[in-house]
Amino acid sequence: MYVAVKGGERAILNSYRMLDAYRRGDTAVPELTLAQIREQMPLAVARVMAEGSLYDPHLAALALKQAAGDQIEAIFLLRAYRTTLARFGYTQPLDTGAMRLQRRISSTFKDVPGGQVLGPTYDYTQRLLDFSLDAGRAPQPLPPELEPLSDTMPRVTSLLEADELVEADEIPAGDPAPPDLTREPLTFPAGRAARLQNLARADEGFLLSMGYSTQRGYGNSHPFAAEIRYGTAEVELFVEELGFAVTIGEIELTECQMVSQFAGNADEAPRFTRGYGLVFGYNERKAMSMALADRAMRAEALGEAADAPANDIEFMLYHSDNVEASGFVQHLKLPHYVDFQANLELLRRLRAEGAAHAPDSAMPATAAPPPQPQPQPQPQPQEETLA
Repeated sequence: MYVAVKGGERAILNSYRMLDAYRRGDTAVPELTLAQIREQMPLAVARVMAEGSLYDPHLAALALKQAAGDQIEAIFLLRAYRTTLARFGYTQPLDTGAMRLQRRISSTFKDVPGGQVLGPTYDYTQRLLDFSLDAGRAPQPLPPELEPLSDTMPRVTSLLEADELVEADEIPAGDPAPPDLTREPLTFPAGRAARLQNLARADEGFLLSMGYSTQRGYGNSHPFAAEIRYGTAEVELFVEELGFAVTIGEIELTECQMVSQFAGNADEAPRFTRGYGLVFGYNERKAMSMALADRAMRAEALGEAADAPANDIEFMLYHSDNVEASGFVQHLKLPHYVDFQANLELLRRLRAEGAAHAPDSAMPATAAPPPQPQPQPQPQPQEETLA
């Protein structure tokens, strides 16, 4: 056993060296810096921060480099590091209505207060490879005639709220503080605050698929993107010694508000209902998918049919975490020699018992039965034809 352990340890240490060499690649090529990853791969950095539950572009870039570009591995690394950090307190709720916007669009109203702001987006680009990037083309400078964005861009949903056509978005009296899923286990029934917290760091691909399923009939959802916002918001921390909150920094956020049709019931008039998504960085696809999933999981509470996978709260929350999912799947690579040998021995015993109880126990269990003689067709007498 000692020799086997030492041999395994040596192999593992060598695998570390091979991983370093694989990650570095051709040493004749300049090494990728964290600044390059942070500045030139912002969408990848944003996803790692969001699903890693830690807003730090530098550490997210480090995790991406260490993981050789594997985003789920990078998310795992960032989450593991976050658990080592001290907790100083909780910040004040973010005021996303006061975001310094870089992008703000609505698919429900053409003309909205403040206007449609396209900002940086792939929405109107052709999905064709741009080979000029291979030559190191510098980005085109922004035109000097760009108008500054309005400081007041009210939410689009406020237009519906004024006519009471969408459910209220107010915090109810006596609303308890939301749980902290980074310190408390997920329990059921899970309130909406816990669900949103889970979805905020859920796997983007899982949410995208489940959100897509609700649009294809598995959830009876007919959503509209009321508003999508991307920009920076101030983060405030209440300091007890001072007696007021102070701004400690800014973070980039993407927010999505979906509205869906609701037929109403005996107690409520027909109106639009909400689905909400909020993620770190610039990631509209994740925010939209989160909003679709949030709305789908509210179906039972709204008195709607809840027979689709996206309506199942436990299914959604238990299977949306890519770190847990990845660990559970990849643990199959670890040694399972004892378990497999036990199953193998059981299978052999069952086959032996089955062969012993066969009609002809001398015949091997896998032997095919001897061919049976087939009856030969008998010649039929011919009838005589009388002239």
